Amino acid sequence: MATGSGKFPQMHPVSGFRLGTASAGIKTPGRKDLVVMELCESAFVAAVFTQNAFCAAPVTVAKQHLQTGAPRYLLINTGNANAGTGEIGLADAHKSCEVLADGQFVAANQILPFSTGVIGESLPMEKLLAGIPQAVAALDENGWTDAAEGILTTDTRPKGSSLQYTSNSTSDTSLAGDLSATVTITGITKGSGMIKPNMATMLGFVATDAQVDPELLHRALRLVSNKSFNRITVDSDTSTNDAVVLAATGASGVVIDESSFDQFVANLEKVFVELAQSIIRDGEGASKFVSVVVDSAIDSAEAVKVAYCIAESPLVKTALAASDANWGRILAAVGRAGVDNLDVNNVSVSLNKVLIVEQGCRAASYTEQAGDQAMMPEDITIQVSLNRGTATETVWTTDLTYEYVRINAEYRT
Repeated sequence: MATGSGKFPQMHPVSGFRLGTASAGIKTPGRKDLVVMELCESAFVAAVFTQNAFCAAPVTVAKQHLQTGAPRYLLINTGNANAGTGEIGLADAHKSCEVLADGQFVAANQILPFSTGVIGESLPMEKLLAGIPQAVAALDENGWTDAAEGILTTDTRPKGSSLQYTSNSTSDTSLAGDLSATVTITGITKGSGMIKPNMATMLGFVATDAQVDPELLHRALRLVSNKSFNRITVDSDTSTNDAVVLAATGASGVVIDESSFDQFVANLEKVFVELAQSIIRDGEGASKFVSVVVDSAIDSAEAVKVAYCIAESPLVKTALAASDANWGRILAAVGRAGVDNLDVNNVSVSLNKVLIVEQGCRAASYTEQAGDQAMMPEDITIQVSLNRGTATETVWTTDLTYEYVRINAEYRT
């Protein structure tokens, strides 16, 4: 089950960034499950990682390598998370980096490893290492589609986003000659369950051909993650393996500086939001795509807190699955969100623009028929007005269906 069309978009290649995909048989024979991404020497990389204390071995190694090396390759495997695997897991993550590095004549700390899949099982290293040369041989700037398929686990479809825009910056002609100021941003992501990122998502990889210095690149990543991947939840579970990477190759020669930074961030946010929403549309068992909008809060933190309390309520989510306008569950979630000095008599709630609650109780204009009609579409917007400030935030979530239970009950079988 999934919502929306699921159509994979046109993916603009990013000069200086190549992707290769192989079928190593890590979990399922014949399935694409190993991806290598190659960055040109001029590239800068920013990344954010899970805040889960039981972070996976590749997360630990990737953090170390990002601090000590200039990344040239990303190595991603699916089918096995290499999490909860102790010293053996760390050794395996290091070994995979060493093998790729030796074959490409770079240092091991220039490889960033990533894994996703079942927790608590050791990597099948013989299969993984044998697949690396196959993935390297497939490296291509147009390899985005295969890579999007190669990073999936319980996802039902690949997820990507890509755009080009004309920058108001100037071009560095010393890098690439006489250039137009066109910037390309392209990215892929994976994730379907165990989704409440707290920083990023399960796995996400975005590249741009703009020239962005490390400080601006990290700032941009933090800003757009907080408006996208940090605003989604399927089941409120933060993974052990979450990571998102933003690479800037500089190959276009278009320089992003303070004067063009806001424009760059605005376009980067479009890609990140589309990727984040694609995870929710493909949430495990999802039959609804739900936007929880909380407005007129005192500040952003308050709005987000209330939105997440609604989005993560099993009772709200099961009502959504049944297309049941059970607005009492929404009120209960707002009331237990921990808002200081909340005047419940000022709260109003709408479902797909149908006013259900005003002044803290059922709206005089509301009818059950109108509520039922509001809940029928695949896309649902729950809007809560606290009427105590000017801040507005949105969290995206799914409903909770029988299919979600089945998928996770059978995950290891």
